[in-house]
Amino acid sequence: MAQGLRAYGLIVGMWVRSTLAYRASFVMMAFGNFAATALDFVAIMLMFSQIDALGGFSLPEVAFLYGTSGVSLGLADLLLGSMDRLGRRVRDGTLDTLLLRPAPVFAQVAADRFALRRLGRITQSLLVLGWSLTRLDVDWTVGRMLMVPLMAVCGTAIFGAVFTAGAAFQFWAQDAAEVQNSFTYGGNAMLQYPPTVFAKDLVRGVTFLVPLAFVNWLPALRLLGRPDPLGLPGWADFLGPVVAALMCAGAAVAWRFGLRAYRSTGS
Repeated sequence: MAQGLRAYGLIVGMWVRSTLAYRASFVMMAFGNFAATALDFVAIMLMFSQIDALGGFSLPEVAFLYGTSGVSLGLADLLLGSMDRLGRRVRDGTLDTLLLRPAPVFAQVAADRFALRRLGRITQSLLVLGWSLTRLDVDWTVGRMLMVPLMAVCGTAIFGAVFTAGAAFQFWAQDAAEVQNSFTYGGNAMLQYPPTVFAKDLVRGVTFLVPLAFVNWLPALRLLGRPDPLGLPGWADFLGPVVAALMCAGAAVAWRFGLRAYRSTGS
């Protein structure tokens, strides 16, 4: 673990220094990332210019969902977003060079081409989240305040596990980056909206099959005092850390199994 973190840090540091060598380019790319993600929230604001509530949720409540989901995905994308390049490395054989280096392959793949510009997405989501927190009609106790950073940590771990599991699948599929993206970026797009606007079968799918609902839907329902559309017991809203731990453990097993099954392009 320590060796992997050290290798990850060294590779990330190399890419950060490379990025900051061209600061004007970095600022423009980060701003572009900020602006591109901001368009999603602009679309939400345009909807609320015509309606008072969406699925029973007000604009600050939807902004809260948007911000918590965006921060979680943004952090996971910053830390592990390069995992979707694994399929390309498997196809062209460059993964073999990583196997020869005295560093964990996972750390090398995760830190490869570390994109500091992704801070633009995180910043934009944090601004929306901060605005929503000042507008929500919530009695902010210490417990409720601690739920917000806990949601971000658990959500980052859950999205990170999906990134890792999707990368492990590419050991066999070799070209499954879009499948992975459908669960990460597609899942984020869905979590930006209230669960009440989706069919119950879809809500069940992201609760029990690919439990993205624990990123923000279930804890947000508890925080906002909203009923659960699936009628789950109240304690299920606090299972985010458990689900995140189980998903990370499962993703680690999938990664090890996939790496051991790799036989290079020459086999």
